[in-house]
Amino acid sequence: MPDIIVSIDQGTTGTTVLFVDAQSHVISRGYGEIRQIYPKPGWVEHDPQNIWDSTLKAIQEARQMARIQDKDIRAVGITNQRETTLLWDRKSQKPLTNAIVWQCRRTAPLIKSLKEKGLEELFVSKTGLLLDPYFSGTKISWLLENNPDLAPRAKKGEIAAGTIDSWLIWKLTQGQSHATDATNASRTLLMDLKTQKWDDELCSILNVPKAILPGIEDCTTLFGRTKSVPGLPDNVPICGVAGDQHAALFGQACFMPGESKCTFGTGAFMLMNTGNEPVASKNRLLTTMAWKIDGKATYALEGSAFIAGALVQWLRDDLGIIKSSPDIEPLAASVPDSGGVTLVPALAGLSAPHWRPDARGLITGITRGTGRAHIARAALEGIALQNVEILLAMEKDAGRSIPRLKVDGGASANNLLMQMQADFLGCRIIRPQLVETTGLGAAFLAGLGAGIFSDTTDITRTWKEDRTFNPTTTNEERAQILANWQQAVARA
Repeated sequence: MPDIIVSIDQGTTGTTVLFVDAQSHVISRGYGEIRQIYPKPGWVEHDPQNIWDSTLKAIQEARQMARIQDKDIRAVGITNQRETTLLWDRKSQKPLTNAIVWQCRRTAPLIKSLKEKGLEELFVSKTGLLLDPYFSGTKISWLLENNPDLAPRAKKGEIAAGTIDSWLIWKLTQGQSHATDATNASRTLLMDLKTQKWDDELCSILNVPKAILPGIEDCTTLFGRTKSVPGLPDNVPICGVAGDQHAALFGQACFMPGESKCTFGTGAFMLMNTGNEPVASKNRLLTTMAWKIDGKATYALEGSAFIAGALVQWLRDDLGIIKSSPDIEPLAASVPDSGGVTLVPALAGLSAPHWRPDARGLITGITRGTGRAHIARAALEGIALQNVEILLAMEKDAGRSIPRLKVDGGASANNLLMQMQADFLGCRIIRPQLVETTGLGAAFLAGLGAGIFSDTTDITRTWKEDRTFNPTTTNEERAQILANWQQAVARA
């Protein structure tokens, strides 16, 4: 069984490792859960060692199931929760702090200060990003400012900073490589989107010494080679890296401008391929890298909803409305509609296109006749409707409609939710056979880097559809549904 690609998908709640063959078949998988740490309201952290341990667990579990020889493993790909950021000691190779997770809102005061200084336009023009606690740069700034002993060491270059891809590359190579790829770098508020280089002015504003930052590489370059990793042979090239949503766009074979995808994970993340020129958003979306291969950059428009699958977890763990996540579909389907209930899932604020970190979740329209099923259905509707707002803004920015939307991620298995998404958006929703397209995208990139795939046409041949969901609502019905939704959002 030759030409096996090891794809490491390090996500918010755990690490999945896929062993993928040259026909894009997943021959085995492993998983390691990671702990969520909440030091204060609105703060979210991960233990970097826990992330590494979960990665090792997942690698070894997948390797045991794969029944392959060392010589069969040709390449390693990495995809990761993007904006989650940490610092570590270059000499000891140990983390110096917990990682600040992308969901964390602790840098909101710094963001407010930057906006008050009139700096948002500068950041938007250079990075394509809005000023929000979501992104990595202010997290690095916060860590250095709030750990006074680290700032002098950072200026001397004794400290390494990075997103989770950089941390995994460092660990997989035993500290031989401190690197990131252009997609992860594009999420930091520190990289110029057009040059794909760290920007001196932005680094200075955020007090981030360039000496601590990783080198920025193409997505299919040689990032390093494995060394002393349990479950993997030495000297395997790490040659495919991209942030999770960029990897999902690639894994969905959205290689042509206008092709779009939505990943339903902890949050919901929508990207549209816009080709080789960045498209500036007029509707408060993000302009970002899609990928960079052989020196050629491909760009994307992005809109993210902070809460999607996490809303179902909340109904399960905190409200006890369901016992397991899959239970929400039959419960929601047991009633014909939400009974007038609207649920706005702003549990971590509202992201695109509103960008209101102070917004809070809202359930409205409750009557004495409201039951568990109505709230469950309203929750699914809320997930779909927040996506509609983002995708409509994306169509305006790109100047083109979205005739079909590819979907992936755990919640895309929910047929009722996918039908709602088709009805509310008014376009076809297409689900692939393999919904783990984030990990598959990392495998595709690594396969290109290792020469297993010759080009994107070679990859497209392996992509397979599972099911299409066609819209059943009229334009008038959709307009009324969206108007009711926007009234509720205004109150959140």
